[in-house]
Amino acid sequence: MADNNSGAALDRLFAVIEARKSAAPDSSYTAKLLAGGTAAITAKITEEAAETVVAALEEGPEALTRESADLLYHLCVLWADQGIRPADVWAELTRREGVSGLVEKASRGRNNDEG
Repeated sequence: MADNNSGAALDRLFAVIEARKSAAPDSSYTAKLLAGGTAAITAKITEEAAETVVAALEEGPEALTRESADLLYHLCVLWADQGIRPADVWAELTRREGVSGLVEKASRGRNNDEG
């Protein structure tokens, strides 16, 4: 299966989300979500995460793919709301490469940065 430059696709999606920040809320779902603030965005992420779990457990790969795309989109909206760019997340993932997940999680606990 080809990768189709997934990072570039996410960067394009993020650019559209950023552009919607200045749009009228009644003209765009993304603008409406951003206008609702962090609480509205995180509520939508919670909903989409639950739908992703249901798809994984009960509906199969095609549904999981669709729900994953929805979840990822809403996560990108949250990043835009919070001033985080995809490159920031990629840098964090790169930082974690080659580090045991248990070691990485323990280091967050020591830094009082649970999550």
